[in-house]
Amino acid sequence: MGPMTAPRTVETWLTDMDGVLVHEEDAIPGAAELVQALRRSGMGFLVLTNNSIFTPRDLRARLLLSGIDVPESAIWTSALATAQFLLDQRPDGTAYVVGEAGLTTALHDVGYVMTDRDPDYVVLGETRTYSFEAITKAIRLIEGGARFIATNPDPSGPSPAGTLPATGSVAALISTATGRQPYYIGKPNPLMMRSALNRLDAHSETTIMVGDRMDTDIISGLEAGLRTVLVLTGSTQRHQIEQFPYRPSRVVDSVADLVPFVEQSAAGRAEA
Repeated sequence: MGPMTAPRTVETWLTDMDGVLVHEEDAIPGAAELVQALRRSGMGFLVLTNNSIFTPRDLRARLLLSGIDVPESAIWTSALATAQFLLDQRPDGTAYVVGEAGLTTALHDVGYVMTDRDPDYVVLGETRTYSFEAITKAIRLIEGGARFIATNPDPSGPSPAGTLPATGSVAALISTATGRQPYYIGKPNPLMMRSALNRLDAHSETTIMVGDRMDTDIISGLEAGLRTVLVLTGSTQRHQIEQFPYRPSRVVDSVADLVPFVEQSAAGRAEA
């Protein structure tokens, strides 16, 4: 067997949002500079999030308040990935949705009809106002034959007041009642990465995924064939890395450490 070939030139960047670019409403040092460097570089990039509550326009506004200027077109949510998946699977379908504007808007935009009468799918997303009535309706529709989709498996999420139940926790409730497991679209499903690559018309061998969680960002990037960078400003700490049977391609303290690499990659592309 001959020597392994050197990695191909980086052409595209994917980066997680929470724990990588921001903590709640506060920008992580270096995040604004990284996005500026990516925009100057001419390389394709997307900011990914499992959060399905907000539309890309909402998220752009929230990031701007934190001092990070990300174009709306460069934000890819689990809601958008879910809508793309359903469009590919069953165009012009119908869905009963438990979720908020980020999810319902994404589904409307691909031509889906929202209904509680014999829908093709029950689609569960994150919301701050889960109702017993809506969950009961979802359970009965799934029992009646609707296919069960969830935007992401995250069991909980942060808030200024403390932990909040998230999509995975409510999905577990519905699964317990129905005996049916959902198909999760968001990370760690590598489908989320593949849909982002397709959005950019990018190739896995020339793409880097930046994340703060070994069990979502890094594993999904690895399984999609990407090079991965773990930043230590979020969930996974340095001492925890060895607990996992896989490793990121690189570990850095924060996204601030990646700004020179982006600039070097851009210079290399310009010379090529």
